[in-house]
Amino acid sequence: MCGRFVQSITWRELHELLAGLTGAPVELKPRYNLAPGQDAAVIRAGAEGPRLDLLHWGLIPPWARDPATAFKLINARVETAAEKPSFRNSWRARRCLIPANGYYEWTSAGGIRQPWLIRRLDEAPLFLAGLWENWRITEPASLHGQFAGRQAGEQIETFTILTTAANEDVEAINHRMPVLLHPHQFESWLTDAPATPATTQPGQLSTQTVDVRVNDPRNDDPDCLLPSLSLL
Repeated sequence: MCGRFVQSITWRELHELLAGLTGAPVELKPRYNLAPGQDAAVIRAGAEGPRLDLLHWGLIPPWARDPATAFKLINARVETAAEKPSFRNSWRARRCLIPANGYYEWTSAGGIRQPWLIRRLDEAPLFLAGLWENWRITEPASLHGQFAGRQAGEQIETFTILTTAANEDVEAINHRMPVLLHPHQFESWLTDAPATPATTQPGQLSTQTVDVRVNDPRNDDPDCLLPSLSLL
C-alpha cells in the first residue's frame, strides 16, 4: 500500500517535466510526511492540457453518505479497480497523476514500527497513478473535522493512489507498491481509454530506513528524510 508520501516538488519543476502543463504558477508548500485526509497536488486532464489542483487524499464515492469513507479508500488495487463500485467510474473517466519525491512504508521488529523511505535511485520525482472523484455534500449537519462548516451542495474533490504487486526493489518491505508511471505514459493515462499500467521494472528504486518521528504525521519537515541509524 501507500500510506504516506513526500511531495516537495515545485510548480516550476512540474512544468518542466509535464509538457503543456496549463494554469497559472502555484506555490506548493513542501510536504515531507503527507498523510491521508490531507490535501495534495494532483495532475488531471483539463480542456487545454494537464492541470494541477489540490485534492483531498482519500476517495469519497459519489454515493457515499459519510465522508469517513475516505480514510478507508486511500489506495485502490489496480487489479480490481475497474470492477469495484467505489472506483469503476473513476477508472473509466477520472484518472490522475500524483507527483511524489518518495513514499514511506513500514516494517516491524522488536516492537518498533520502522519507517522506510522509498524513492528513485536518482532522486528524481515519482509519478503515482491515481483516480479522483467528486463528492457532493447533501447532509452538512453530519460533517466534522476539516469538513465541518461546509454547506449543502458544495463539492469535495478527492483521490486515491493505485497499488500493484511489489517488485524486487521493495518486496522485502511490503508486498504492495504504488503504480508508477513514466513520462511517455502520462498523456495516455490521463486521456485515453483506460488500460492497466505495467509493473515498474526493478532496479529503479532505493530503500532507506528513516527516523521513527515519521510515524507521527505532525512531524512534517526535511528531517523526515534523514537516514535512521537503525537498520531493522
